Amino acid sequence: MLPESAIGKAIAYALNHWKALVLYTEHGFLDIDNNAAEQQLRRVAVGRNNWTFAGSDAGGRRAAILYSLVATCERHEVDPFEYFCDVLPRLATCPSSKIAELVPPNWKPLPRAEAKDTA
Repeated sequence: MLPESAIGKAIAYALNHWKALVLYTEHGFLDIDNNAAEQQLRRVAVGRNNWTFAGSDAGGRRAAILYSLVATCERHEVDPFEYFCDVLPRLATCPSSKIAELVPPNWKPLPRAEAKDTA
């Protein structure tokens, strides 16, 4: 094969990335592409114009935190609205040692009766 042919370039690419290819085949949980990361970054690119009008640097930081929480909820198949409705009232009485229980991957909603008592 000539190095400049299409197959020659494909072989060179595979050889140059051999270590990563072997790692991928040894760990079945790895994605073959980075589409999930690209889709999450797209939110930032699309929202950049909206964030210009956040009001202040502090407002922009708050918006970024909320967008991050919403994206994390969606990544872990948690309904963001349900999450915020449950977690926000609980934050005032939650000890700092238990905050990790309220992040989207660890979150378990309070049963309805308990939720009404804390509101």
